[in-house]
Amino acid sequence: MFTLVLLSSVTFAQQQAPTALNNADRPYALSLHAELGALKPLVHNIQFSQSGTQLDYVKDGGQDVAFPFLRLSADAHFGPRHTATFLYQPLDIQTQVWLTEDLVVDDATFPADSAVDLRYGFSFWRGSYTYDLLPGDKRELALGLGLQIRNANIEFTSADGELRRTNRDIGPVPLLKVRARTPVGDQGYWVGTEVDGFYAPIKYLNGGTSDVVGAILDASVRAGVELDGGVYPFLNLRAISGGATGTSSNPTPPGDGYNRNWLTFMSLSLGVDVR
Repeated sequence: MFTLVLLSSVTFAQQQAPTALNNADRPYALSLHAELGALKPLVHNIQFSQSGTQLDYVKDGGQDVAFPFLRLSADAHFGPRHTATFLYQPLDIQTQVWLTEDLVVDDATFPADSAVDLRYGFSFWRGSYTYDLLPGDKRELALGLGLQIRNANIEFTSADGELRRTNRDIGPVPLLKVRARTPVGDQGYWVGTEVDGFYAPIKYLNGGTSDVVGAILDASVRAGVELDGGVYPFLNLRAISGGATGTSSNPTPPGDGYNRNWLTFMSLSLGVDVR
């Protein structure tokens, strides 16, 4: 199997036109991707501990505006069918709000008529492998698997610094992946889509230490144009949705281990592929 992949990689490299990033002498090809734009939370509700407040971040937590959005990724192509993708998605939303009602987080009460600093950090790294069913330079229909490493830092701090609750977590999340792309006309224009997602009702699949219900969906549609030198600018619309509900079997005091966190974000960004 390895020999077949290596031989197809050599053939693939010989067929590629040289660019600033790649040349025909290598049995693989690289492509770099970057997106920069705006992220808008549409729905975001969170709760820590059974006795805690279910906070509506969009309505009461300062997430009623847009935030900067950045995404970086790289592909390594081995032959016309095999691709390994590595992605980094920073996500760190910090807001300051004035409470109109008491906010209870893990048995701590942030009183009404007081200011609170909120941080929702949920950056992640993702690696995936895809197999292209339509090998070729112009069209792609690829299916694969991925693994995402979440890095959660969620903080609630009173403006005077006297009261704080922090929830941190790092763990793996398995993913299914599909990616497609097709040219439009003969002037270099193209459209594409990319979807990563999974639904995990048990701990052995969602990377947790308890029986929680978790889900993730990261879906985008994009349109772009091919320029000289292997440069592909594009406009991208993305939906990021998911969350989890459950109770940890090993809670860290003062909380009872229960948490509920569900969100839907949208992003609009300008991106570029360099190949």
